[in-house]
Amino acid sequence: MTTAAPRALTRSTIATYAIGSLGTGGFGALPGLVLVYYLTDTLGIAALAAGILVTAAKVWDVIIDPVIGARSDRSLAHRGTRRPVMLLGAILLPILFVVTFAVPAGIGPLASGIWVFIAFVATATAFSLFQVPYIALPAELTRSYDERTRLLAVRVVVLTVAILLFGAGAPEIRDAFADERLGYLVMALSAAALMGISLVISSFSAPRGISAVAPAVSIAQTYRAGIAALKRSQPFRALLLTFLLQGLATGVMLAGAQYVATWVLGTGVAILFVSLIGPALLFAPVWAAISRRIGKERAFVWASACYGVGALLIVPQLWAPGVWIYAPVALAGAGYAGMQALPMSMLPDVISHDSRRHKIASAGTFGGVWTAGETTGMALGATVLTTVLAASGYLESVANQTVTQPDSAIAGIIISFSIVPAVIIGLSLLSFRRYPLRRHHIDEADSDETDSAATPATNPHPASGLTTTANDQETR
Repeated sequence: MTTAAPRALTRSTIATYAIGSLGTGGFGALPGLVLVYYLTDTLGIAALAAGILVTAAKVWDVIIDPVIGARSDRSLAHRGTRRPVMLLGAILLPILFVVTFAVPAGIGPLASGIWVFIAFVATATAFSLFQVPYIALPAELTRSYDERTRLLAVRVVVLTVAILLFGAGAPEIRDAFADERLGYLVMALSAAALMGISLVISSFSAPRGISAVAPAVSIAQTYRAGIAALKRSQPFRALLLTFLLQGLATGVMLAGAQYVATWVLGTGVAILFVSLIGPALLFAPVWAAISRRIGKERAFVWASACYGVGALLIVPQLWAPGVWIYAPVALAGAGYAGMQALPMSMLPDVISHDSRRHKIASAGTFGGVWTAGETTGMALGATVLTTVLAASGYLESVANQTVTQPDSAIAGIIISFSIVPAVIIGLSLLSFRRYPLRRHHIDEADSDETDSAATPATNPHPASGLTTTANDQETR
């Protein structure tokens, strides 16, 4: 078991934790922005095949995340900290990320696709080794509803800076080289160095507590624990489905940005990306302030609505393409900040709610299932985009080859960047209507927990996640 988390967070704890999002944001943004485009327009892989390849790589991620979550819980019980798992991922990720973009020249599209698939699967696994315990930490760093919002607001500011830095800067590095393959390799080396440093530093935000003997847990038990967590926590189910759908919406737009910049605007992707992420950087503290006044749940609905409306306003690009696209993209970016920060600050509330009601310490299990859901959404984003591109007649190409896209393909690019994400955001708000937790649930429970702190509580092995009390009921 671990020591009780304090209510207040120190600035050093917040800073050490938040800097990890420089690496997670970079990894989340860069492959989502350039990997599909790298496959279709540099390696000559057909759009639908590229989407299937990226999705297949992510399927492994979905499978492995709950296992990593359970192993993270085991590390916490056995060593008193999640740090070793995080450090392993932090060291491996930058190496494997470079390998992904180091496809040798002279091999055909099939061999190139296999290379990227294997390397990206390994990279995604390393990322999960860090990310799964990383997102479990806020529930262990503080008990406070507002302190979690504060912690995650700072994290999202760093995350947004990372997305802006990597999303706008990395393509500029790539485009500085006449040889596209060399450009991608230098881009990957530069990004990997920054990601690795930030992840290693942030690993030390994992608190140390009291270790205990942890029994071995099979992979089958691990998956049963994840399923059990989903079954017993209605707030988790509602929040996870919402975040999965929003990951799908943002994944479609992120993967489509390079195509919009190239084929609709005829420019580099940097300006479009800045117009999306710049407002997100400005609005991250705004949504945190709004959530303190009206609650993070209502603020989240407002932020999602901003994103959805911004996406819908892009539709007229079908008839009047031009630089005015930057305005609705900026509106979507303003909403994006709240869509990232607020669900992530609700997740620790869900974890602590479950732990309190069912007497189970399973933050890593929740983190593994959550990361699997997030990964699913982002992976399907690439699938949806490439399906639309394939249906609209998009033409793939190899490095330094010039092609002209048909009008149908241009329309498909715009639709995937506007109507598709707007509809998905609408669906996500329908699922969020079933999320039941509010500030008073967290604060009242925290007060009860403080009053009964001297009472011993049963703490079964965290990775099993199967023991419950007889009279527990879900908050509705």
